[in-house]
Amino acid sequence: MIEKLAEQLVNLTVKQVNELATLLKKEYGIEPSTSVKMENTLSKEEKTSEKEEKSIFNIILKSSGNSKLSVVKLVKEITGKGLKESKDLVDNIPSLLKESVNKKEAEDFKNKFEEIGAEVELK
Repeated sequence: MIEKLAEQLVNLTVKQVNELATLLKKEYGIEPSTSVKMENTLSKEEKTSEKEEKSIFNIILKSSGNSKLSVVKLVKEITGKGLKESKDLVDNIPSLLKESVNKKEAEDFKNKFEEIGAEVELK
C-alpha cells in the first residue's frame, strides 16, 4: 500500500501538488516544508551569482604559436621563473601560467601573448 501511495505521489503534476499542499494546509494544518522554499531561494541566488561578472582569473597558455622563443621570454617575465622553467611551461601546453589575477591584469597579459601569436585562455 505504501509503495502504491509513493508511486502516486511521484507521478503528481505540479498543479496536483499545489492542490495537495492547499488541502493539507486547510484540512490538517500541515504547512509546506520550508526546505522547499529554501531550495527555491538558493537556486535563485545561484542563478544571480552566475550572471555576476568574474573578476579573478587564472591564465592558461593554450598555444605558443610560431614565435616560441618570444613566448618563453614573456612567460619568464610574467611568472618570474627561470628560463628553463618558463621553457618547460611552453613545451607542456596547456600550462597554468598564473593564478588569481585580477581582470585588468589578466586581459593585459592575454593581449601581450596574442600580439606575439600565442593563444591564452582566462578561466
